[in-house]
Amino acid sequence: MQALRGCLGYIFCFLWFFAHAQSDPLQSTDSLAQQSWVNTTYDAMDMDQRIGQLFMMSVSSNHGEAAKAKVEKWINEFHIGGLIFSKGGPERQARMTNDFQKASRLPLLIGMDAEWGLAMRLDSTFAYPWNMTLGAIRDNKLIEEVGKRVGVHCKRLGVHINFAPVVDVNINPDNPIIGNRSFGEDVANVSQKALAFMTGMQSVGVLASAKHFPGHGDTATDSHHALPVIDFPLARLDSVELAPYKTLIQGGLASAMVAHLSVPYLEAEELRPSSLSRSVISGLLKGSLSFDGLVFTDALNMKGVANYGPEGKVAVEALLAGNDVLLMPSDIGQAVTAIKEAVASGRLSESRIEASVKKILKAKYKVGLYKPSPPIELPGLAADLNALEDRLLYAKTCQSAITAIRNHVSVLPIKRLKNKKIAYVALGDDDGTPFYQTLRSYADVTWVKAKDISSLRGKLAAYNTVIVGFHKSNASPWKSFKFNNKDLFWLTEMARMTSSNLILASFAKPYNLGKIPDFKHIDGVLVGYQNSPVMQERMAQAIFGANKVEGVLPVSVHPDFPVNTSIAFEPIHRLGYAMPEEVGMTSEALAKVDTLVQHGLDSLMFPGAQVLVARKGKVVYHKAFGKTTYKGDTQIDLDKKYDLASLTKILGTLPMVMKMEEEGKLGLETTFGEMLPVLAESELKNVTVLKALSHYGRLPAWIAFYIDTLDESRKPAPEFYRNHKTEGFNTKVFDKLYLADVYQDSIYNRIARQDLKSNRYRYSDVGYYVFKKYIESSYRKPIDLLVNDFLYTSLGAYSAAYNPLDRFKKEEIVPSEEDTYYRYQRVQGYVHDMGAAMQGGVGGHAGLFANANDVAKIMQMYLQGGYYGGDRFFETRTVKKFNTCYFCHKDVRRGVGFDKPQLKGGGPACDCVSSSSFGHSGFTGTYTWADPEEELVYVFLSNRTYPTASNTLLVKTGLRTRIQEAIYEAILN
Repeated sequence: MQALRGCLGYIFCFLWFFAHAQSDPLQSTDSLAQQSWVNTTYDAMDMDQRIGQLFMMSVSSNHGEAAKAKVEKWINEFHIGGLIFSKGGPERQARMTNDFQKASRLPLLIGMDAEWGLAMRLDSTFAYPWNMTLGAIRDNKLIEEVGKRVGVHCKRLGVHINFAPVVDVNINPDNPIIGNRSFGEDVANVSQKALAFMTGMQSVGVLASAKHFPGHGDTATDSHHALPVIDFPLARLDSVELAPYKTLIQGGLASAMVAHLSVPYLEAEELRPSSLSRSVISGLLKGSLSFDGLVFTDALNMKGVANYGPEGKVAVEALLAGNDVLLMPSDIGQAVTAIKEAVASGRLSESRIEASVKKILKAKYKVGLYKPSPPIELPGLAADLNALEDRLLYAKTCQSAITAIRNHVSVLPIKRLKNKKIAYVALGDDDGTPFYQTLRSYADVTWVKAKDISSLRGKLAAYNTVIVGFHKSNASPWKSFKFNNKDLFWLTEMARMTSSNLILASFAKPYNLGKIPDFKHIDGVLVGYQNSPVMQERMAQAIFGANKVEGVLPVSVHPDFPVNTSIAFEPIHRLGYAMPEEVGMTSEALAKVDTLVQHGLDSLMFPGAQVLVARKGKVVYHKAFGKTTYKGDTQIDLDKKYDLASLTKILGTLPMVMKMEEEGKLGLETTFGEMLPVLAESELKNVTVLKALSHYGRLPAWIAFYIDTLDESRKPAPEFYRNHKTEGFNTKVFDKLYLADVYQDSIYNRIARQDLKSNRYRYSDVGYYVFKKYIESSYRKPIDLLVNDFLYTSLGAYSAAYNPLDRFKKEEIVPSEEDTYYRYQRVQGYVHDMGAAMQGGVGGHAGLFANANDVAKIMQMYLQGGYYGGDRFFETRTVKKFNTCYFCHKDVRRGVGFDKPQLKGGGPACDCVSSSSFGHSGFTGTYTWADPEEELVYVFLSNRTYPTASNTLLVKTGLRTRIQEAIYEAILN
């Protein structure tokens, strides 16, 4: 038994050692071929060539021919081993790389500082979030994806090694050089994020380089200008600064960069920087930590090391310390001379040179430089370095990083919009427009500006919710991030306005929050880390509950908010805004919609249009096309309001009917005779709610009430109209056109005189006159006020309005027609439908105006079974009841109010929609459709009736359903 235990113990020890043994991070899969190439190549080199391999020199592609000539001299005279590219542009760098590789006897190892992507150094390239932003993300798989994409970009540009990730644990808020470049102050988080980034990058064949060894995170000095001191005992260094290196080395780290630091507990000589310390590099990094990858010095032209001594001395000391690659010496000639003299004198052994050179060659083999490097292809370079995949991942990382650290009285996400009056105040010195514009997608948010705090205080008194955006430059992680005195004072004063809820959204390095003295009256605090447009847009969505918030604060910023502070909250099912690929659609296929709409414009089907597509609760296509009129100059934008015509039926009247059905105020079998006394003895008395809403009640299609009010010249007759509001003439039909009050009774008396039609199915507006009257009688309030109070204000559909001129400027509303038969003016801001106009602009069948975004909110509410934004408007059973075709067996496709897909032949929708889908179209050129199976909402708004309603090209060509087909074709699988 004892022998067995001993054997098992031996086996266990062996397995443990095997599992924890460090594999050679530079070893290729074909290790024998690699070793043979390394030895053969090394043996074929003379000492000058070997020494040259130890140098990686700096070049910038924006320095032109002089810089290029200098590099060519280094290649020819000193046989340098590599280049680190700095500032410039991708095409210029690619051309230079091709030329340099062609000129070099041995392929050059190309490096870059691309910590957050090539954009750290190059224009026209992609920038991923800074490490501090990534440090807030819970899911390390996202960090790995970022590392992979950065690696893909490097590889495409001929870059073999990226001097990233930064693994410094940034404990010091005043660190002038690391800061946002660090994943944070939590050792475990930094270690795991760095490992994920490294893993992703090295998975595509680009070498990582962890920096700045042994740790630059707790310094207040920039080593570019002086020598920072890290005066911590070994136990602290081991548990904090060195911890990420242990994790990365275990994970296969290819290289490390040694910083210029003074670390007394590791190096006794006071002025010797860690980059020249044998105990730091050979003793600790290579010895204790068993690191077998390449060791780079940090740039040797930095003051932190340059002040130590002459260039030659520094180069020799760096090699003696254990570095493999000397990065960016100021004078390579001096350095080479000094190294050759040290070898000749025996101070530097040839075996020491051999060890580093063979390691460099090993790395070159691993990245494919054992054969002539193929030239970088210039065609498609810009597109490859700015791919759709990058934009998708960037948006995902921004959304995942947003961090809530205070949520007093559950102010976040903002709910109960009906009771909110919201202001936005911008602080900082950078642009907050994307944030504000996205806030306005959810509610009627006002940007409040003032010259002084007194006027600001006065203006904000009218609001009960104030959103403050603090916007600082996103140009680089070193830009100023702090509140200035004015901003801090204004924020403090706004916080004291206890009548308002105050939400602070910070788009800057999180340490800025430490300057705020008191958060007692700041109800919500969200950290966005960066001020990019995408971060602003996703932050606004988070504030209104369209997206999940789950970020974790990566650093301590205030006594109230230590590291790892996080308040997560789930979305409340408001529409979000995303890219098609985020919801299983393709941007490329959706581009066909642009083409179709443009065809409509070119064919004069309509002067302009708005088109919106949402899927899985995300708006993925939202565009405006054309102009308000054919001859005008006013462009259609996303805020323009359209006359929705018959969309009013399902967006205005039907919600009130559904509400009444839930409240027991009517049922689907309730008859017209029961609803309106005037119809009790009419032939229409037995028409039920169900049949009328299904257009199966044998009602007349419409009644031209206005014709009876015209005189012999076909103009409004004086007996019915006045040109100003006066006693008995209070119904405003149009500007300077008021209808006699008594005519309202005439409308319903005429309806009562109607005969039922012979055919069972007939699309009809008439029933909606009845519903309007009954709704208003039941609640003793006009239907426009009822539906606004019940639905639009709670949804945040603030553009939805009857008689929109009461709330909006005329130029914000798209004209409908040049009326030559009733009003004899341009119809703009007044309802186009004559019957609705005669009811003061508020009809049961027409009268509603809105933009596409707000139409989509209502349709999305239906799609979600009556729930939206934290509010339940209807029970799911109610929506299902009204979205049912009760007379399909009679060849009547309609639901209860909703239009449904055709049963056979042509119809209102493309053949691609599901049977559960529903929607409606409008006479003025409007259309909306929702499909529960595909979780899809489609809105098309146009003014095809301008300048004349006789233009029916939009209807005849079926353009709206052809667009719908293109939308479905864009759905993957």
